[in-house]
Parts: sequence; structure tokens; C-alpha cells
Amino acid sequence: MIHKFQSSIEGIPLPEKFTCPFCYTPHPLCVKAVEEVQGYLRKQSRWVEELAEGKMFGVLVVRTEEGDIGYLAAFSGNLAHKNNHDFFVPPVFDLLNPDGFFVAEETQISNINKEIDIICRDSAYISLKEQLAEELLSSERKQKEAKDNIKKAKAERDKKRNSNPDEKDLAEMVRESQFLKAELKRLVRSFQEQEMVLRGQLDVYEQKINKLCEERKARSNALQRRLFDSFRVLNAKGEEQGLYEIFEKSVGKLPPAGAGDCAAPKLLQYAYKNKLYPIAMAEFWWKDENYSAETMDIIIPPAKANVSQFLIL
Repeated sequence: MIHKFQSSIEGIPLPEKFTCPFCYTPHPLCVKAVEEVQGYLRKQSRWVEELAEGKMFGVLVVRTEEGDIGYLAAFSGNLAHKNNHDFFVPPVFDLLNPDGFFVAEETQISNINKEIDIICRDSAYISLKEQLAEELLSSERKQKEAKDNIKKAKAERDKKRNSNPDEKDLAEMVRESQFLKAELKRLVRSFQEQEMVLRGQLDVYEQKINKLCEERKARSNALQRRLFDSFRVLNAKGEEQGLYEIFEKSVGKLPPAGAGDCAAPKLLQYAYKNKLYPIAMAEFWWKDENYSAETMDIIIPPAKANVSQFLIL
């Protein structure tokens, strides 16, 4: 897994301190390593489409126990839907292992999504939602018409009252007012009853959807927690901790999605597990829009360029 430099590195002094991952100038040894990884990628025809979309890679210059200098290479996330490729270090935790818990539980969550989608696409469910929407619009429109009629009728009655109507006419106006108000109440009640019927029918579907959504959320949260605990990372002292514990102690938050699966932690994990001493590290972005695998940019953080103390995860 450790690669020897193809060209001579004689005369290139080693850095005094290890790379700060957030503020550094790539060391000449890292630049050489990146160029060699670039050469390797240029020869590959298996990943042209994925590399055309862009991918983060990283290199870690290391020293063996015998004192030999070489480098490790890694990619961020997965490559061609796989975590293991001969040229690159393995993942800290292989979540794509077909026999592992992640793939099995992800399949269950995917099946829940399919169940939700089937319900949401059910023609009866869609029809009920459309009926309810139409019923609400119709109710609003007809209630407005009824209220407008009440206002007009009241205005007409007010005119009649100003023309000294007799008791019979006054009684008739009272009956008209009472009738129109009662009709509005009956109209509102009728729409409310119909709305309740439709909402009750819809509730059968939506309870199923909500139950599935709750199950999906619970499974997703449990899976995320278990996944974070499965990423057991080493530091330079050989101490091991899970990502959840590390982030909980340091920042009091959950790890971000994809934590532990970037190039840098993969490189350091492999070095620590195999008694390799980290010397310098660099990450680079590779994107080839022409499928020729010729684009490579070393990531240089926008800050003072220098190295920092030895990184301990």
C-alpha cells in the first residue's frame, strides 16, 4: 500500500513539523506524490465518468520503521461505489460492505421510502386531496357569495325602513334577515361536514405515511449513531475513539455527515495502524470535464502558508 517515489527525492529536506490540514503550503514531497497519483489516475479508464464530475484525493508522505520514505494515497468517500481499491488505503470503516449492518439497514430505509412513495402515488389518495382542495375553494366562494347577499339584502331593508314601512313589512324584513343568516349557517355546517368526511378518509392514508416517516427517522438516527460509533479512529499515541465520542467531547455536537470518510482520516488511520510515521500531507481536487483525467489542483487553504504541530486526531 505504501508507494515508493518513482523519481529521486534526494536533496529534498523533510519538513520540521507536520502539515496543518487547514493552513499549509504543499511540501515538495507532497507535490511529487500528487504528481505521481495524477499519473496513475491518468492511466485509469474505469472511473472516467466519476472523475469527470470531480473528486477529492489526498497523499500522506510517511517514514517506515526502517527509515524509508514513501507515500500513501486516498480518495474521499467512495470511488465507483467501492471503498477498496488496490492503489489507495482502505476506509476507516467500510460502510459499503455488503454483509455489514449499514447496507442492510440502508436497504430497510430505502424500502420505507418506497412504501411512502407508493401511498403518495395512490390514485385514491390523490383524488381525495383534490376533492378536499376543491371543497375548500367552493366553500370559500359560496360563503363569500352568501355574505355578499346578506349585505345587499340588509342595504335594501335599510332603504325600506327609511320609507316608513308598516308592521307587516317590518316583520317580513326580520324574517328575511333571520332566514339569510340561517342559510349561511346551514351552508357552513354542510361544508364542514363534507370536509370532515374527506379529512377522515385522508387521515387513513396520512396516518400510514406519518407512521412510516417516524420509523424512517428513528432508523436513520439509530443508523447514524451506530455508524459514527463504528468509525474508530487512532491518534498518534495509538489511542482509539469513536467519532461520536470525539465530537461530543470536543464540540458537543454530532459529527457532520461523511466525517471519518475523507482522505485525511483514512491516510492517518492507515499510517498509525501500520507503524508509519506521518511526515507531510496534502489534498487535491481532481476534475476532468473532457474525460481525459488531466485536471489537478492542490488544495491550498487561504491563510498564512506554513506547517503546524503534529496532528493528533
